[in-house]
Amino acid sequence: MKPAKKVLLDLVESSNISVRSSDELVGKVEAAISSDDKARKENEDDPLRRKPRLATISHTELSRQMEVTLWDVLHTLGKATALSWRGAGRGLAEHWGALKYNQALEGGVDSFLSLTDEGRQIAEQYKTLQSGELGIGFALTLAEHLLGRRFPNHSVTIVPADTALRAGWALTSRDKGYKIKYRYRPQYFAEVWCPGEPSLVIPVACKGNHGNAATSAAQLASASAHAEAVHIGDWNETPSLLFSTELPTDGTVTVHALQAPGRGGQLACPSGETKANLDGESVQENVMPGIQPPPEGDLVLEPVPGCHVTPKYYTWFQETLGHTAAAGLMAFTGSGKATARHLTDRQGRKRFDGFEHAASTSVQDISHELLGNTYAGTDHVFRLNGPRVEAFSGVDANLFTLLSKGRVEEYRAIAHTTRHTRPQLTWDEKWGGPVSVHADGSVLAIRLLPGQRRTRR
Repeated sequence: MKPAKKVLLDLVESSNISVRSSDELVGKVEAAISSDDKARKENEDDPLRRKPRLATISHTELSRQMEVTLWDVLHTLGKATALSWRGAGRGLAEHWGALKYNQALEGGVDSFLSLTDEGRQIAEQYKTLQSGELGIGFALTLAEHLLGRRFPNHSVTIVPADTALRAGWALTSRDKGYKIKYRYRPQYFAEVWCPGEPSLVIPVACKGNHGNAATSAAQLASASAHAEAVHIGDWNETPSLLFSTELPTDGTVTVHALQAPGRGGQLACPSGETKANLDGESVQENVMPGIQPPPEGDLVLEPVPGCHVTPKYYTWFQETLGHTAAAGLMAFTGSGKATARHLTDRQGRKRFDGFEHAASTSVQDISHELLGNTYAGTDHVFRLNGPRVEAFSGVDANLFTLLSKGRVEEYRAIAHTTRHTRPQLTWDEKWGGPVSVHADGSVLAIRLLPGQRRTRR
């Protein structure tokens, strides 16, 4: 078992993962789709709608050997799950679940990431949970990298799909409104945006496994059905990203990635502009469920199951994505009231309203100076191989103030301007541990509690 200090040092060491996106992979996924369709037919189950065409992702956008840092991946995973409703604890504890993986993987500058002994032990008992959550972390890390290269003049924000969709559709029996009687949905949306412009929204379906390449092919076949369940604009024109992360118990981490090309996803009004105002109240819509196929001659077809964002709802959906992203950041800081103000009732406003971390009213109690900047947030103390460790999650204090007051437009203008200069990932000597800062102004830091630290060699 590694000493706690060595675990923290390893969190900021770069390592490599393998990325596979090839015509051979497309063929394996198509074969998995055919096999699944055949099995469904034999069982007299309805066939699944899937993306009509899958394609590879260019190596110029997504290198076949990617350099990653585990602390950055866990930061991404923590933000992604802050609004997920996964945790059993009340309040804002979901994102701390990412910390249980700080000893699950190991690698090095000249090697590939693989499971540690602890990671293999977790896999034996919590196989689906570990592969699924780490699959989210790696998939979204790669998605942000890919879209950042594809759209260098824009910012990229990851939004949990279920939370965003709940502002317009009833997804489960506990939601009031017209029910979506379809369990397939993408896990996330990647919003590609620039202040004052219409956003491009790309559904992201991500899965993970402790199996092999054949398992990943089957997962991508399923991910194709999840991505197909949300249309933005014209029928079958919404671009999507599909990921399956292979975390073998004896081997290296490999991410299998494909895309579904399309000319849709743009939230542009007929004039080509946007009327979105992110400083207004979050609006709860009740959109009729179903995706409308195009007519066949004079025949109007029945809607198929899913969620369809039509031009009528473009402005509302862009505002919803902006508010949901802001809520996710505020949940990451531990501020219940600031989270609630950006959500509708069906998205979980009441779940966060009324629970308030001490930090929101007494900033000095929840602020830390990291890498020369002040961040407002919340902390979590736990034991790591015996010694007590403190983790801190938060947002740049100035940006926290803007979002807590509902000034999302101003926040986005600053975040977009500083998107290339803000990201950092290093060991902060003054803090005493790893610090990850993302382009959106969020931070995740960890250290041995003062009094237990020793001088770094």
